[in-house]
Amino acid sequence: METGRNQLGANGNEGLPGHHDPHVLEVVRQAHEELRQLLRQRSEIMKRIGTVKQTIVGLANLFGDEVLNEELLELIDRKSSGRQPGFTKACRMVLMEASRPLGAREVCELIQQRIPPMLSRHKDPLASVTTVLNRLVDYGEARTLTRENGRRAWQWVSEPGDGARMRSGIPRA
Repeated sequence: METGRNQLGANGNEGLPGHHDPHVLEVVRQAHEELRQLLRQRSEIMKRIGTVKQTIVGLANLFGDEVLNEELLELIDRKSSGRQPGFTKACRMVLMEASRPLGAREVCELIQQRIPPMLSRHKDPLASVTTVLNRLVDYGEARTLTRENGRRAWQWVSEPGDGARMRSGIPRA
């Protein structure tokens, strides 16, 4: 019984079939590279979606929601159906419509003003908002800035050329 366990190396692959097989290693390498490429593409697509949504929201703010059809209202989370947008969508909407970087507490307050029942479902709304905002940074949809007081603020990334993603003021790849 112990022999199987002793055969495992530091990465846990020693003794497993295909561990040294160059064909298996090449397939893994190619899959890894494709995954990295797809994640980069997703990030750029999400940024472009954000830019287009921000443009549409700006036009609707100027000319009224009447210039948008039902599908477009739904796509930018402004459709006044009985269904509440999801928590992540609510955070996106608040960040997208903000004219400046927002702290997590500010995002909570804006969600509370717009969709009061949304936060009531969360045990710790501030922690939930912070988690979602950090995920939006990971998705490439937002970036984190550090304010003069040392606190974090999040800003919607609307252009693909808006620079490196930031978290705590440190550029991320």
